[in-house]
Amino acid sequence: MVAWSRLAAVALAVVLAACGGPAAPRDAATPIAAPVAPVVAPPAVASAAASPYAYPAAPRGDVVDDYHGVKVADPYRWLESTDTPATRAWIDAENRLTRGYLTSIPERDHIAERLRELFDYERFRVPEQHGARIVYAASKGLQNQPVLYVMDGPGGRPRVLLDPNPLSADGTVAVSFQSMSRDGRLLAYGLSSAGSDWTEIHVRDVATAKDLPDRIQWTKFSDAAWRKDGSGFFYTRFPEPPKDQPSAPTYFQKVFYHRVGSDPATDPLVFEKLDQKEWTFGITITDDDRHVVLTVDKGTDEKNEVFFAKLGSKPPALAAFTSLNRNFDAEYAFVGSTGTAFYFRTNQGAPRGRVVKLDVTHPDEKSWVEVVPESVDTLQEASWVADRLVLTYLKDAHSVVRVHDLAGKPLHELTLPGIGSVRGFWGRQHDAATFFSFASYTTPGVIYRYEPASNTATPFLTPKLPFDPTKYETEQVFATSNDGTRVPIFLVHAKGLVRDGATPTYLYGYGGFNIPLLPGFSPDLVEWIEMGGVYAVAILRGGGEYGKAWHEAGMKQKKQNVFDDFTSAARYLVSSGLTRVDRLAIGGRSNGGLLVGACLTQHPELFGAALPGVGVMDMLRYHRYTIGWAWADEYGTSDDPEELRTLLAYSPLQNVKPGTRYPATLVTTGDHDDRVVPGHSFKFAAALQAAQVGPAPVMIRIETSAGHGGGTPTGKLVEEDADRWAFLVRELHFTPWAAAR
Repeated sequence: MVAWSRLAAVALAVVLAACGGPAAPRDAATPIAAPVAPVVAPPAVASAAASPYAYPAAPRGDVVDDYHGVKVADPYRWLESTDTPATRAWIDAENRLTRGYLTSIPERDHIAERLRELFDYERFRVPEQHGARIVYAASKGLQNQPVLYVMDGPGGRPRVLLDPNPLSADGTVAVSFQSMSRDGRLLAYGLSSAGSDWTEIHVRDVATAKDLPDRIQWTKFSDAAWRKDGSGFFYTRFPEPPKDQPSAPTYFQKVFYHRVGSDPATDPLVFEKLDQKEWTFGITITDDDRHVVLTVDKGTDEKNEVFFAKLGSKPPALAAFTSLNRNFDAEYAFVGSTGTAFYFRTNQGAPRGRVVKLDVTHPDEKSWVEVVPESVDTLQEASWVADRLVLTYLKDAHSVVRVHDLAGKPLHELTLPGIGSVRGFWGRQHDAATFFSFASYTTPGVIYRYEPASNTATPFLTPKLPFDPTKYETEQVFATSNDGTRVPIFLVHAKGLVRDGATPTYLYGYGGFNIPLLPGFSPDLVEWIEMGGVYAVAILRGGGEYGKAWHEAGMKQKKQNVFDDFTSAARYLVSSGLTRVDRLAIGGRSNGGLLVGACLTQHPELFGAALPGVGVMDMLRYHRYTIGWAWADEYGTSDDPEELRTLLAYSPLQNVKPGTRYPATLVTTGDHDDRVVPGHSFKFAAALQAAQVGPAPVMIRIETSAGHGGGTPTGKLVEEDADRWAFLVRELHFTPWAAAR
């Protein structure tokens, strides 16, 4: 199981979903010679007269915070309280303004109609085989949520195992995870509502598709690690949050064991660290059922600690766990084991990753055996299937798959259909076959059944949709950042594109948390390129595309590098003759929303439009809410005087300058986002509206009964995508589908 904090960091960039520094190059890690002077935000400028839009009233409060002697005004603090009458009235007024603007765009309805056609295809997630049974999720057409299906063997007939769509009238109840017992007899699964990260675990009998009485509450980013006999599973949960503080920080995750059929209130506590409130856990049981492995994370850094314990007839006690590495010095991902010989994928001593073997009875580093050494490419995942190591690498941000024997000898490379990304290769160590998906920007995820012994991949589930990918192409180009770093950019567009310097271009980025931004299919991307646009994806420092060093070059005091990379990509798109500033839009979500906010405030002159989604906009207060504290490893916090200096330099909210001509901006968020709380977007939008002196609109679209993006119903996705593209049609001043007319 992947450690939950890594998942929490993902902005559903997952493609399942950018920025620049000052004009002169600078390194945000370079110490500032002069001390930071106390600052107070300037008073609001009366700019409403310069705007054709009557923005809702957002009274400025008198809140001023003292950060180590630096005074920082926070006039819109009241907008952090989502459910007060004043904030709800502001939300309603902003949504009325935005809705009126968007519905006045003539092309908007046709964009939505075409999006519904593009979303109306069957989408598959990578299957898993447990015993004779195969389980996978699929969405048929415009279903709001994927449905779980089960098959008795590769040739079996699929039947519905779990359909969450009838569980809510608006389609906002989603399956957050599913884990089938090894014999395929039982299914543990999580349900979340309205986009929340909170999950309730249920257990279902696979043969009858009926739930057992088991219900476990207050889990978040958990999974279920089953015992071999299917008698029970390990899971994690948090303390119940205060009822009057739904956005309170979430600490003290603990590991429990649930025996099927027992009362969850009696589940034995297996592991906790009361002196480490920020520790979080991933759980794996070895294939031979002899050991349980705990991967321990602190925040979102890729450094972790690993504990293991022997398994008997009863869950192990806390004292039974032994640490294999006590200093959080690197990343360690458990791959598999034979007896006491454990295999790990790690970046210890290898920034781009390697595979090592160690004996857990003598785990000293001197006794480690290097099985697969570091490559020039980045080792992203390692699986042990069919008694072989299946290794997924990233080569210039696209997937390459290589197979080795257990001694590390290279056996073969899997030929992929083109430039794209793969996901999967899950299974047991002695399984003869596994499954994976391949997707590209213009190819939806095709599911393959793969036999590592013969290196044979056979299509297993193939989606079909009303779109001809042969009319489009993907190319990779490279920009040069301020300090000379090479920045890859994927460009997706129609074949035979005329580079007249006026093509509407949407530049997307993420750049954080060691998460790679890989080629992947999305109906909204297809709609954009059909409309005549170019979809550009910048590969930025801070991500996981080139290993540990690439990530560390874009975090904490070096975060400015990410913005410089993105700005350099934007300048390249203009200087290369592809587009021009007034036809260039930027977008990103979550950490990518921060990216857009920072770029927008640092270089408003470089872009025609900006679409920051569910962004982290107040870098001085992000760690005070829900799971925000876990991002301190990535960003630093205002609690540290030196880190405060860095955060103040780029935090989007604190860098909005009254009297500035900002590009057209559409901020998007969900009013129940409990990961990046909506107050970030609320305060940023209010500040930007007050500061704007140009004619371009500053709008905010607030989805109700929605969260950070996970589990969003298909209908809501269609509407949001239609609004984003309609906004760009109007503000970039182009005629969509012109080439086809």
